[in-house]
Amino acid sequence: MAFLQWDCKDVAKWIESLGYPHYRACFTENAITGRKLIHVNCRNLPKLGITDFEDMKAISAHVRKLLGVSEPVWSRSLAEFHRDDMGLFLERKSRTGECADVLTFNQFLRDRKSC
Repeated sequence: MAFLQWDCKDVAKWIESLGYPHYRACFTENAITGRKLIHVNCRNLPKLGITDFEDMKAISAHVRKLLGVSEPVWSRSLAEFHRDDMGLFLERKSRTGECADVLTFNQFLRDRKSC
């Protein structure tokens, strides 16, 4: 999960490497770091300035692949957020602070089971 340490420039290089150099500024001007990349999906890409639907789908798929999260089931309600263990873990890791920094996936799973 080295992407969690990425700064804006690293994210911009990554988006360029995917074949989208024209979106570099969208990510840098919005200060998208590796931790913020966790929240990037089709719902909020237009807020970053990315409105081409095919590009939105492709970038969202690349983000999911990078994060190791599954694609949402097409038949679920659009009003519901997609929730899987890795996605929930990454949401916690996207926060700043010592607790988020030291949290491991196994610890997250143990904590979830004890609730």
